[in-house]
Amino acid sequence: MPFQTLLPVLVLCVLLLQAQGGYRDKKRIQRIKICKKQPSIDLCIHHCSYFQKCEASNICCSAFCGNVCMSIL
Repeated sequence: MPFQTLLPVLVLCVLLLQAQGGYRDKKRIQRIKICKKQPSIDLCIHHCSYFQKCEASNICCSAFCGNVCMSIL
């Protein structure tokens, strides 16, 4: 009898795990780095985050006014 209830509980746990997005991969999570150059005050209006990406030639970095998009060129 315990084995008959164990299987549905196990299946339910697997389905809930898939609905939550699966196992968390630590390599996928990127960290926002500190800006190498001091950004100008004009860049403070171009905020970014892990989910809001910058344009192709820019990177998201942490500055005194928050996370901003800065040119890598």
